[in-house]
Amino acid sequence: MAAATMASASTVVGLGTSSLSSPKKLNLSSGFLKSPVAARNPLRLAQASGGKFTCFERDWLRRDLNVIGFGLIGWIAPSSIPAINGDSLTGLFFSSIGTELSHFPTGPALTSPFWLWLVLWHLGLFLTLTFGQIGFKGRTEEYF
Repeated sequence: MAAATMASASTVVGLGTSSLSSPKKLNLSSGFLKSPVAARNPLRLAQASGGKFTCFERDWLRRDLNVIGFGLIGWIAPSSIPAINGDSLTGLFFSSIGTELSHFPTGPALTSPFWLWLVLWHLGLFLTLTFGQIGFKGRTEEYF
């Protein structure tokens, strides 16, 4: 019984004098985060594009010839290294084109190695161009 009266008579430290108001809002900032950008109103953007409501920016692709040029060079250079039995992927692809053109009216057979070199060479090219676009535009727009 004494313990019960002792517990009810004492106050918990920190709650006896505090008010139950909301805590102050902290404004945290960091050098790694950009300042917040004001949200764009899509209806006002519709007026800027001739009255049409568009979901994407007009220049959504943001095409840049630097990316195409450097990406092509950046793919042709490593694919020209003789790593496949002393031949390069570019050399094998271009020689298979010549082989298939030697019997021109007839197309390449499904078992022709032309298809393998075509798919591999273009897959590497498109991956290089895609990552080049991401990296180049990420740098110019300061994503990283």
